[in-house]
Amino acid sequence: MLREALKRSAPGLGVERSLWDSGASVVVGVDEVGRGAWAGPITVGAAVVPRDRRIYKIRDSKMLTEDERESLFDRVADWCEAWAVGHASFAECDELGMSAAQRLAARRAMEGLGVAVDAVVLDGSWDFVGALRTEKIVGGDARCLSIAAASILAKVTRDRMMRDEADHYPAYGFDSNKGYPEPRHQAALQWFGPSAIHRRSWVFMESLMWNGVPRFVRPDPQGSLFD
Repeated sequence: MLREALKRSAPGLGVERSLWDSGASVVVGVDEVGRGAWAGPITVGAAVVPRDRRIYKIRDSKMLTEDERESLFDRVADWCEAWAVGHASFAECDELGMSAAQRLAARRAMEGLGVAVDAVVLDGSWDFVGALRTEKIVGGDARCLSIAAASILAKVTRDRMMRDEADHYPAYGFDSNKGYPEPRHQAALQWFGPSAIHRRSWVFMESLMWNGVPRFVRPDPQGSLFD
């Protein structure tokens, strides 16, 4: 059953139809997850949805519970004409900076599609894909069906990766916070310092005790305690 709060917020195909009508045969929706996390990769999802079939319950991944996203994942993946997820690792986030790492993850996702793309629709006001034709939509993951599909594919894939990492680093609660700075995660950082998968160029590292994991120092430290 679809929760009452979600019934009036279904994303549509209006943007995609406009692009199809203008001659863009393959339109891909793109969304990212993990930019504001303190550990783990940044992940970009890309999804090409069919014109004539719909799936009930697709919403922006942030509007769905973890169980709802997991139950939708295989259905969305099977429904898409093509889809892919690309990552930039925590080390690449440190070495390249977040903007370049996001572009790298997007490039990997686009290359993973295996199809020639005519147009891209992406969430937000920044074009981190660099396609020849891009539609930027603020709040696009809630309004645009292909972006919403991409958001689910990216979010579930990254969440699964972080749950796997929780087995290796149990103190930080990655199974629940997925690398984002909730209280248990911040407390663990103060007690134990960073793990091997933390983004060590971020400014929050400056206040942590040294535990043998070397700090990665950039000329332009990234993030803050309030990101």
